[in-house]
Amino acid sequence: MADAKGAELPPIRRGEERLAGFHLLHTHPKGGPLSKNDLSTLFLNRLDAVAAIEVRGDGLPGNVHLAHLTPPGTVGEEEDWRIYPPASPSDIEDFDLSAQVRALEEEIARASRVRAAAPDKERALLVQIDQGEFDAEERLQELSELARTAGAEVVYKELVARKHLKAGTLVGAGKLEELTSRAYHLDAQTLVFGQELGAAQAREIEAATGLKIIDRTQLILDIFALHAQGVESRLQVELAQLRYMKPRLLGAGARLSRIGASGGSAAGGAIGTRGPGETKLELDRRRINDRISFLEAQLSDVSVRREERRKTRSRNDVPVVSIVGYTNAGKSTLLNSFTHAAEEPRKVLAENKLFATLRPTSRQGYLEGIGPVVFTDTVGFIRDLPADLSRAFRATLEEIGDADLLLHVVDAASPGADARYDAVRRILSDLDLEEMPEVVALNKADAAEPETLERERQRMNGVPISAVTGQGLHALRGVLAETLQQQAEDQAVRVAATRLEHARMKAELSSNSSALRLSTGQYPHD
Repeated sequence: MADAKGAELPPIRRGEERLAGFHLLHTHPKGGPLSKNDLSTLFLNRLDAVAAIEVRGDGLPGNVHLAHLTPPGTVGEEEDWRIYPPASPSDIEDFDLSAQVRALEEEIARASRVRAAAPDKERALLVQIDQGEFDAEERLQELSELARTAGAEVVYKELVARKHLKAGTLVGAGKLEELTSRAYHLDAQTLVFGQELGAAQAREIEAATGLKIIDRTQLILDIFALHAQGVESRLQVELAQLRYMKPRLLGAGARLSRIGASGGSAAGGAIGTRGPGETKLELDRRRINDRISFLEAQLSDVSVRREERRKTRSRNDVPVVSIVGYTNAGKSTLLNSFTHAAEEPRKVLAENKLFATLRPTSRQGYLEGIGPVVFTDTVGFIRDLPADLSRAFRATLEEIGDADLLLHVVDAASPGADARYDAVRRILSDLDLEEMPEVVALNKADAAEPETLERERQRMNGVPISAVTGQGLHALRGVLAETLQQQAEDQAVRVAATRLEHARMKAELSSNSSALRLSTGQYPHD
């Protein structure tokens, strides 16, 4: 039912492989062609066709305006739909609309079959909202790297300027319609936002676009689940995912039906679906809380065992150098170079992907003038690390503080090297580690612009190196040895000063004790 102002459609189920199976036929009492709203309704609901009948002054039907969708990938002035010239009701009777719809569905099905032939790559659109940040472009590029690491094929990315975010959709209905159109013609199924979305926002955007909606937090959680190898890493990732998903369980809509394609395996499944799996995500809140408590207890036990290993290293009096830095800066490659771990099983995984390393890995190396040194590779940092992940991995990150020296690896060839360096420094500050001794290694110097490298060297007081080619590694070893030696000397001075102070205090106490005995007439027996 409708009135002169318009009609409200009931919910229509949309599928990726076919049209909705509905025709929309309505009247235009005041005449005129199909409106923008008519065409948007056709496209967003994937209707078979939309037709508007003009009403003449005598109340009889006038011209009929007809449109249907065009096949995915069509390029032209009307790339989302084909609008036919106005026709009389009698002419429309001879038009075989069913044949046009069948042909269109065949094109859609063909695109679906092509997609099914390559299921390992999920085609995604990326949106980063620019609210005036100086590094908005770099954030969009980082979002692209995250999506690629998660296994997606990025077919389109856009920086959307917005001074003020729309409450429900962030970018507004018009931009969502534009993105839906691009997804349709680029055969994309997923829309990734660089901002964290609330549960209600994700549902509203999903309802408006019919796409799977992922935010940056979910993408990072997904990558962590994909790369989690050890027991502790898996526990930490599951804990973070459950904390993230818990407030999103109610009314999660179609997104939950997509979760669990991997059967709970971190190795498979579409992006945004790895980790706990469907059965865990469908648990009620009480059982979710029970599971979270269990994981926290398990992680506490693991932390105790890790602390015992740390004390053993401390008793052995071997210096520890903790390698920190932004994700994908080359920390694992540098660890392999320093410890000569060129062959398995000592070699640490080093990939050109974000968060390839999640659990701390220690290897013994050697520095001339120092002797044996333990180098520890840590989980990579990233700006705006999701709070749930930060909480889950906090114990692992705090272990950095047990080191004698930080080796901060910076990707000198990255356009955002300065911002990434600052992001790592902020995280260290959050962990109360900003005062720890630090040596900065400007990695990938062979790929950096000379002027940029020199500016970074002066600003960060860094040593230019290449962990792959070996450039600068000898100089870096020298700086590390010199810094550790200076620390040892400073420590020796502090120990000597402490002992001297203790001796002075002991002598002062002894003197005071003698004076007290003298004043009270108490003397030792002969």
